[in-house]
Amino acid sequence: MIPELRELKEKKLIGKRLRMALSDNRTFELWKSFMPRRKEIRNTITTTDLISMQVYEASHDFQNFNPHAAFDKWAAIEVSSFDSIPEGMEAFTLPAGLYAVFIHRGPSSAFEKTFRYIFSTWLPASGYLPDHRPHFELLGEKYKNEHPDSEEEVWIPVRRASMLS
Repeated sequence: MIPELRELKEKKLIGKRLRMALSDNRTFELWKSFMPRRKEIRNTITTTDLISMQVYEASHDFQNFNPHAAFDKWAAIEVSSFDSIPEGMEAFTLPAGLYAVFIHRGPSSAFEKTFRYIFSTWLPASGYLPDHRPHFELLGEKYKNEHPDSEEEVWIPVRRASMLS
């Protein structure tokens, strides 16, 4: 699984978020509350591409997996402006930057295998380090949740290892 390196332009998102950890995964609850209301969001860029985003603390350690580490999980869609934000939803500006983009094929429940490959195999050998920006999955037309033919793009923020600060 070789990623494509892509420069992401800043994106405006509107959606809902929940604080969770992998040991207390509330993703289903989040999407169940978002999906019936997504049509309330105005100025959407697309009607098919949804964003599942994770915002980790600056201290999050991707090399030493901790299923109890808390993060904010978002269910969102890209918009052209923040002119109208439905009640109970929030705006988020996804910053520009370099991402390694992987394709996860298969059911969502098998995502852990892709995640482990990215952080245990690809990243240590890549010459890149995780950057402190949100991670996200782009759920487009090929996304079918638990279907074996499902596909989603996994966007991991990276920076060159030589850019240590």
